[in-house]
Amino acid sequence: MNDNNTPNDWLFEITPKNKFFSLNLNEVWQYRDLLLLFVKRDVITVYKQTVLGPLWYLIQPLFTSITFTIIFNNVAGIDTGTIPPFLFNLAGITVWNYFTACLTGTSDTFKANAAIFGKVYFPRIITPLSVVISNLVKFGIQFFIFVAFYVFYYFKGSNLTINSSLLFFPFLIVLMGLLGLGLGMLISSMVTKYRDFSYLITFGIQLLMYLSAVMYPMELIKDKLPSYGWLVEYNPLAYIIETARYMLLNVGKVSVLGLSYTLIVTIAVFFIGLLVFNKTEKSFIDTV
Repeated sequence: MNDNNTPNDWLFEITPKNKFFSLNLNEVWQYRDLLLLFVKRDVITVYKQTVLGPLWYLIQPLFTSITFTIIFNNVAGIDTGTIPPFLFNLAGITVWNYFTACLTGTSDTFKANAAIFGKVYFPRIITPLSVVISNLVKFGIQFFIFVAFYVFYYFKGSNLTINSSLLFFPFLIVLMGLLGLGLGMLISSMVTKYRDFSYLITFGIQLLMYLSAVMYPMELIKDKLPSYGWLVEYNPLAYIIETARYMLLNVGKVSVLGLSYTLIVTIAVFFIGLLVFNKTEKSFIDTV
């Protein structure tokens, strides 16, 4: 175009977002091919140059479940009722792993993609979204392993029954993904200014796992350590894990109040994370 053209002659004009809050789903949809490309990249390249490749998706939850079974069930004596301890732990770990994968994958968005962000324009929200979607593949593989062991224990004679509420299980996964995405965007925005904050993520996730009822029923912590039970009760992840086990293994109970609280917290965290993410993307390139 020549110099005589006015700004109205341009097909697209890339400017900083002026709105205090902007999700801009229409723009995300326009870049859906790029989103799928990022998803493909995340799935293929993670274990591309490893010896065991995608088998790491299987090894990690299996070894973690075995470790938890030995330490928490055999040594500490945590009772899982009629449910085999290994299957009880595997259910919690499978769901928990999806959250941690979403959180860790999105918490380094600006720092890890600074080279791309500084050269070409596209909706920045696509990058963390691709992480959440690509981790569904990993979750699907691990969930298949859980189903395989469920069938094994069922034919072995364990008291396992199908729960009709299993139909709502995808809702829990979406909830887990949104919570991980919201927290990840929030942390990623903070990392642009405070680099050492990223070193706390691994430690924080490990601590959070023990407060999320991954390896024990929620009722147990209330009975054994009532003075610390509030730490679990106010953790929205604990209700997701407990509800997931109820749906998958028909053990424990579902707290409608707890799930409502979890939904409110998840929506609030997601929108706050998105708000901070949109604000940070305007100037992060100067500090990252």
